Amino acid sequence: QVQLVESGGGLVQAGGSLRLSCAASGRTFSRYVVGWFRQPPGKEREFVTAISGNGGSTYYADSVKGRFTISRDNAKSTVFLLMNSLKPEDTAVYYCAAEGTSTLAVRLTQTTGYDYWGQGTQVSVSS
Repeated sequence: QVQLVESGGGLVQAGGSLRLSCAASGRTFSRYVVGWFRQPPGKEREFVTAISGNGGSTYYADSVKGRFTISRDNAKSTVFLLMNSLKPEDTAVYYCAAEGTSTLAVRLTQTTGYDYWGQGTQVSVSS
């Protein structure tokens, strides 16, 4: 069982940066892939990025590639999402999710690939 708590959301101007954190409970955090998803207003939840259990592999949606960076600190059971060059279209509730496998797979770009979810944190980007 893993519990996830996101933090770090807020309001930022276009071109600005935010860093989100996803803190996890549990003693085997390195055995979990962690992903970030987002849900824009009135739209479905969409994949943003994911990181393997040891942090050695990452995958990004095309819409954020080159602007967002995912990383993790397994000693602190925390995953980070650094978001640079933010755009108004990045406005969404951001969720982190965890799945009990240590390696990335295509299914982990889908919401159905994850068993554990945080409550979400709002990111708003003004133009």
